[in-house]
Amino acid sequence: MSFGVFIHRFDSIYDDTPAERYQFPKQYLGRAQACIGDWIVYYEPRKVVGTRGYFAVAKVERVVADPTAADMYLALIEPGSYLDFANPVPFADAHGMVIEQGVLNEAGRISGRAQAAVRGLSAGDFNRIVEAGLADANPLLPRIDADEPYAAVREERAPFVFDDARARVATLVSRVVRDRVFRRIVLRAYDERCAVTGLKLINGGGRAEVEAAHIRSVEANGPDIVSNGLALSGTAHWMFDRGLIGLDDDIQIIVSRQANDPGSIRSIINASGRALLPQREVDRPHPQFIRWHREHCFKH
Repeated sequence: MSFGVFIHRFDSIYDDTPAERYQFPKQYLGRAQACIGDWIVYYEPRKVVGTRGYFAVAKVERVVADPTAADMYLALIEPGSYLDFANPVPFADAHGMVIEQGVLNEAGRISGRAQAAVRGLSAGDFNRIVEAGLADANPLLPRIDADEPYAAVREERAPFVFDDARARVATLVSRVVRDRVFRRIVLRAYDERCAVTGLKLINGGGRAEVEAAHIRSVEANGPDIVSNGLALSGTAHWMFDRGLIGLDDDIQIIVSRQANDPGSIRSIINASGRALLPQREVDRPHPQFIRWHREHCFKH
């Protein structure tokens, strides 16, 4: 087992779904197989406009031949392992220092290795990238005070300083850490505004009165990817989780026939009747997650 880097771009010609599978040609088979049972970092190349750089981690469960394409393979991602970074990590800092030292040659220059779509990653490079991706100099304040028991569970602080990359892996599977990162990326994508009501409320303590909701639930192996999230007020979140509201394929907000007061529910929905979405297309709810919620949670 070894760490790795998988290059992915949002407009890829490959049949990729980062939280589920990564498609690649036969030439990278050996490198991908070396990552089975271990963690990889997703990287969006610098030539992509508005590149996210290193933007997520995931664990490779297995590698199989792609049954739909000759000489193509799929790295299947372990369910629930994918995690978007709290802040994407650039290939190089403002001083030109490259964070992934393994792509440098003996002269300290970027080698052709940096162009490889699948490549190995040293423990040291993995450690640096994940530390930078999870670090958050300006964390969002919790909705409630930290001395309340509920807040202590949801907002427990876990330090991200480790000397060993294997020790860092423990943070990647921590639900506390994942919930904190997921809240950060979802609220940032939605500008701390409820997708249903359209309200952006900040309480007296400077806390955003909006929550990060998983569209496909964690219990059903819903990934911690921003496209599986919605920023919702507490009431909207409660209704969404209980299937009283949902979304159709056109992102129209739908109200369950089983709701006992549908008129009141409709009165808090924003005037457009549609979920308010992030500006970046890559951050918007993925159709497969919307369909899952409609088929498994929404009360028809």
